[in-house]
Amino acid sequence: MRVAPATSVVCEGCGFTAPVDEPFPFRCPSANGDDRDHVMVREIDPTHVSFPDGDDRNPFVRFRELFHSYHLGRAHGMSDDDHVHLVEQLDKAVAAVDGHGFVETPFERSDGLSGRLGCDVWVKDETGNVSGSHKARHLMGLMIHLLVAEQTGLGSIDGRELAIASCGNAALAAAVVARAAERPLRVFIPTWADHAVVRRLHELGARMDICDREEEGVGDPTYAALLRAIAEGAIPFTCQGPGNGLTIEGGETLGYELVAQLARAGEALDALVVQIGGGALASACIRAFEDAALLEAPERLPRIHAVQTESAHPLERAYVRVRQRAGYEATPEGIVDAMTWARSNRSEVMWPWETEPRSIADGILDDETYDWAAVVGGMLATDGSPVLVSEETLRDANTLAREASGIDVDPTGSAGLAGLMELSRRGRLHRGERVAVLFTGVDRNGTLVGR
Repeated sequence: MRVAPATSVVCEGCGFTAPVDEPFPFRCPSANGDDRDHVMVREIDPTHVSFPDGDDRNPFVRFRELFHSYHLGRAHGMSDDDHVHLVEQLDKAVAAVDGHGFVETPFERSDGLSGRLGCDVWVKDETGNVSGSHKARHLMGLMIHLLVAEQTGLGSIDGRELAIASCGNAALAAAVVARAAERPLRVFIPTWADHAVVRRLHELGARMDICDREEEGVGDPTYAALLRAIAEGAIPFTCQGPGNGLTIEGGETLGYELVAQLARAGEALDALVVQIGGGALASACIRAFEDAALLEAPERLPRIHAVQTESAHPLERAYVRVRQRAGYEATPEGIVDAMTWARSNRSEVMWPWETEPRSIADGILDDETYDWAAVVGGMLATDGSPVLVSEETLRDANTLAREASGIDVDPTGSAGLAGLMELSRRGRLHRGERVAVLFTGVDRNGTLVGR
C-alpha cells in the first residue's frame, strides 16, 4: 500500500498537486493562464508530523520536520543527520558572509509600549537577524530546498541564475544567502534604489538590472522583469508567494518561534498586528499558527490586523470587496464561499496601484499585495481588519519604537506599531489584551530600505 507523503505542495487557486518527487514545485503550471490566484502552498499531514518540541537555537534545524524539503530528502535517501549537516554547513557559510547565522530572535513584553498604548504589547525583534531583517528566513528556506534537490539527484540548478525583484532588505537577504551557497544571483531593482543597498549588492556579487517604471507601464516594473526572467529559466529566489510558493515556508519559522516562545512563557496572543507590503510576512505568520493548530500545539490563531499606508493599500481594497461578498455577518461558510470566488476572480479584488506612492515606510509600498488571499482569509477568519496609517503616525511610531524599546528599527520595520497606535486611537483594543508587533528591519544608519 502506498503511504501518503508527510507534506505535499498544492495550488490554492486550482487544486493542482505537484508530483511527490518534483524537485522545484514553485509555481503552478496554470499560473498566468486564467484569472485564478495560483499560489503553491505546502500542506502537512498531521498523521506523520508533530509540532517540534526541541530547543535547537537554529530555527531551520529545530523546525526541519515541518519543511517539505526535509521530507523530500528523506524520501530520496537523506537521513536526518544528512539534513541537519546540510543546514548547519549552509548556516556556517551564511555566518562567514554576514557575521552570524540564524538563531531564535527575541520576543519580549515591552513595558514602555504597554504603558503608552494601554494593552500588553509584545515585540518580536528581527533587526538582528541575518542581513538585518526577517527576509533572510524566506530565502534560507528556499536555498535549503534547492540544495536538498541537488544532493538527492532530483534536480540541479547548475547554470541557472537565481532571480529576485527587490530594492532593499529582500535583495540583501537573497544576496547573502546566494553568496553563502556560491550561486549566481540576478536582482531587478527600481531606478530609485538606495545607493548603499546597490553598493552592498555589488560587494556580494549580485548582478543588477535597473527597471524603469515608464517603460513597463502599470505595476511594479521589477516584478514584471522578474517574471520574464523566470519564464526564460531563472530560479525564482523571491519573497513573493506567487513567484515561488515555498518562500512562505522559510518565513514560517518566525511564526513557529512565536508559538514556541508563547508556550514557554505560558501566554497566548489576542492579536497580531503586521505590516503589509507583498504580504509574505503576514501570510507566513498566519500559516504558522494554522500549522500549529493542526498539529495540536497549545496556541490559537490570534486576530490578524494588516497595516498599510494611506498612500497605497491594495490589500485593504481587496478585503473590502471580499467582505462585501461574504456579507456583514460573515459566517464561516460565507467566508469560504467568498474566498473561493476571490481566488477564482483575482482581477476583481487585486490589481496594481494606479499611481506610484510615496512613504517613509517604503518597504511596504508594493504595487500589489502578492500574497493577499492568505492575509484576507486570515483577517476574516479571526475577526481582524486592515489598518491604514498616515505618514505622521508612521513617524511617531518609529520614534516611539526606538525610545520605548531601544531597538534600532527603521520606519518600515516599525509600521506594525503604527497600526497598533491607530487601533488604540480608534478604541479597538482593550486593557489587558496581549498584542504582538514585529520589528522587521534594522535602520541602516538612516537609510530607509524595506523591500
